[in-house]
Amino acid sequence: MGDFSFRKLIFAFVIVTLVWASSIETCNARRGGKHWRQSRGTLSSLYKKKGKNDHGHKKQKSKQEQQQQQPLPTPEEPLAPPPKGSKFNVLDYGAKGDGHSDDTKAFQGAWADACKVEASTMIVPSGYEFLVGPISFSGPYCQRNILFQLDGTIIAPINANAWGKGLLQWLEFTKLVGLTIKGKGTIDGRGSVWWTKSILDDPIDNEEQLVVSSYNTTLTQNPQVSSSSLVGKMPSIKPTALRFYGSFNVTVTGITIQNSPQCHLKFDNCDGVLVYSFSVASPGDSPNTDGIHLQNSKNVLIHTTDLACGDDCISIQTGCTNVFVRDVNCGPGHGISIGSLGKDGTSACVSNITVRNINMHNTMTGVRIKTWQGGSGSVQGVLFSNIQVSEVEFPIMIDQYYCDHSTCKNHTSAVAVSNIAYENIRGTYTVKPVHVSCSDNKPCRDVRLTDIELKPVSKGYHMYEPFCWQAFGELYAPTIPEIDCIQQGAPSSSLDPDEAGCAA
Repeated sequence: MGDFSFRKLIFAFVIVTLVWASSIETCNARRGGKHWRQSRGTLSSLYKKKGKNDHGHKKQKSKQEQQQQQPLPTPEEPLAPPPKGSKFNVLDYGAKGDGHSDDTKAFQGAWADACKVEASTMIVPSGYEFLVGPISFSGPYCQRNILFQLDGTIIAPINANAWGKGLLQWLEFTKLVGLTIKGKGTIDGRGSVWWTKSILDDPIDNEEQLVVSSYNTTLTQNPQVSSSSLVGKMPSIKPTALRFYGSFNVTVTGITIQNSPQCHLKFDNCDGVLVYSFSVASPGDSPNTDGIHLQNSKNVLIHTTDLACGDDCISIQTGCTNVFVRDVNCGPGHGISIGSLGKDGTSACVSNITVRNINMHNTMTGVRIKTWQGGSGSVQGVLFSNIQVSEVEFPIMIDQYYCDHSTCKNHTSAVAVSNIAYENIRGTYTVKPVHVSCSDNKPCRDVRLTDIELKPVSKGYHMYEPFCWQAFGELYAPTIPEIDCIQQGAPSSSLDPDEAGCAA
């Protein structure tokens, strides 16, 4: 009986043990035997690693302490580009601004940095006079929309050594987009040292040959410059003060350019030009000192400017189209001119020019077109409107026999001139109110005069009546004085301007 009970107890224990073992394997089988074996291996490895870390902690820490005791080389941080709109003052680049020290390198350095940043500003501060030699602020790799803030004065060197054998420009901006020169500053070319040397060398505007005093002596104007101002022998090539070349959407406003050795402001091969609130100031007897000179440029607006110089206030040369000039004060000077064009047999093309609301005082000519014999091409689509003249020698002029030498050869070919309108030209003249001298082989076509009222003012010059030669067109209103030399209609035979080789 007792045996039987003990056996039952052992048997029950065995059964319970088997059931318990079976339940454990079943749970692990659900997880997967493979994962179970991996888990064991992972735990084992973690345990071993933990043991190593625990035993080697002090040793590793000592190595870190040793590394901290030996400083590591500091990596150089890359310089971030200056932010858009950064400012670069020439004074920060070593410029002295005392009028004696050469600040050319400082200007070059400031420009080099400004060139790298879009919409940056290069500052030429007020209260300083910077002596700067010939310099080119050039692209084409400069960023767009740079502002050249000119509030101080920039002066040109008058030492001949600074110019070498001669240069065509002093300050030049090339291949830029969106550049603006703005401020209340002055660019002073100190041109008197050049004018004195060139009195006998430079050609004169041939219209001066038409000015004869009452005593039958030809009047010419030469600059009166003291020879004591000369510093060395200046080269024969005279520089333009400020020139833009190959640029797009450029603006000049606020500044004054004075006493340039030759042209004051020139635009060559530019598209999109704006000039306003701008001044030129040079003596009326300074030779070849055009105020604004345009060449191979289009889409130009010039307005609200004061131009006093010794040659054309505005000169419009070959390759110019879509030029609009308004609200300009001109004088002294040679007026506003298209040309001269076609020199040395070259081809010239000018079209779509509007000049209106102009005041001219004491100028040689008013509004003028001048071409050389022997040239080709055309001038067409020109309007001169609302021109007020005061003591102007030749208010209205077309001259297809232009020559700035003592003698010129006659040629049959000429630059064709057509579709030229003069409207509301009023004021006083001192030599001749109208001079329209056109080519025999290519007469002027479609010349229109409307509301012309010009009265003489004697200044000791011989006075002339209106003169026309081979000029065809219309008079649309009574004129003062009477202009009866314009031939009605069109010439019987002449080259159509559309066939002159110029694009429309």
